[in-house]
Amino acid sequence: MSDLATTRLSLHAVAELVLVGPQFHQCGTIKLRVTPGGFGTVQAPEVRVAGTALVVADRSVSLDGRTVADLADEAGLATRPLDDVYTGGCGLTAKHLLSVDEDAAAEISEAFRRGDEAMAALAPTAERVLWPEHFDLGISLDQVNYGLSPGDSYLPIPYAYVGPWTPSDFTGAFWNAPFGAARPVREIEDLVGFYAEGQSLTRTT
Repeated sequence: MSDLATTRLSLHAVAELVLVGPQFHQCGTIKLRVTPGGFGTVQAPEVRVAGTALVVADRSVSLDGRTVADLADEAGLATRPLDDVYTGGCGLTAKHLLSVDEDAAAEISEAFRRGDEAMAALAPTAERVLWPEHFDLGISLDQVNYGLSPGDSYLPIPYAYVGPWTPSDFTGAFWNAPFGAARPVREIEDLVGFYAEGQSLTRTT
């Protein structure tokens, strides 16, 4: 498995078990948000991932080489699985040994940053949410999802996507994925333009 894939899986596990789990226990929400260098909770406890570290208050704990359980314990948090909240997810437990490559983590956080900025420009009032189940950032407008995935079974590298709720209704070169349209972030210079094109096509079809 590549550094990018192993890092993505480890970050996904941390997002679910160390950030969302405790947040859901305290506040009842599974939403996350993009933060400088990574991602973080939207409510208590205030926890975020920045690069290759977990940041809690004024403490920074390295992710790489620790189990999820050890990381949470050192940060003073209690892991919580989310199997009773949704199906799917990373499929890992607190015993998982984290492997986080600095360059891979930087590529993922930069993709999230670009996606967050592009979605804010496309729809300033829309709520941008990093969802823990699929570990992707997205907004929904007029029955169309606009998102940024750090990679998954469909495409193993960070990619942007436009997903109409009924993608079978759309034809043409733009729509190149089973769920709509997808492009590797590395290949997109104008991310706002990509989303805007998808928005224009869904409005005129």
